[in-house]
Amino acid sequence: MDHMNEVHPDIAEILISAEEIEDKVAELAKTLTEAYRGRDLLLVGVLKGAFMFMADLARSIQLPTEFDFMAVSSYGSSTKSSGVVRILKDLDYEITGKHVLLVEDIIDSGLTISYLLRYLEAREPASLEICSLFWKKGQQAVPLNVRYPGFEIPPVFVVGYGLDYAERYRNLPYIGVLKPAAYTADPS
Repeated sequence: MDHMNEVHPDIAEILISAEEIEDKVAELAKTLTEAYRGRDLLLVGVLKGAFMFMADLARSIQLPTEFDFMAVSSYGSSTKSSGVVRILKDLDYEITGKHVLLVEDIIDSGLTISYLLRYLEAREPASLEICSLFWKKGQQAVPLNVRYPGFEIPPVFVVGYGLDYAERYRNLPYIGVLKPAAYTADPS
């Protein structure tokens, strides 16, 4: 029996299937390959959530690509972003004059990504754009230009494909809506 096709008991419904994700990642990679042809592309992944998306995206982009990662803290174990951003891991490389693509798993309030954009802009990259696989339309507390968006999703609490609740569910191959009982119970 293929355990990866079983729906986790804490998931109310599958919102976006593994196949749909795969198709969208391929489509985004094709767009990015065209957009950055002839330029050196630096993908900056926002950990931990974006690691799966960034790995799959990078494998599909048909260009020489460099990678770097940032880790920020804004959630803790709650289901809403606090807007208070702490940088836990900064970039390893200089980005001045580079074409930087910030790779995000999901944008909801936009507060974290907005902070990161300002933070990175100060380092004077040649260009700085956002590619986010998911975004909750209408939830943004700040105006954001997501140049390379994936799926627009409703304002429900989702997990899977890198997205977690209290560090769980990241390894699910699909995006699922978490049952309220799963995040109202104490995760410890």
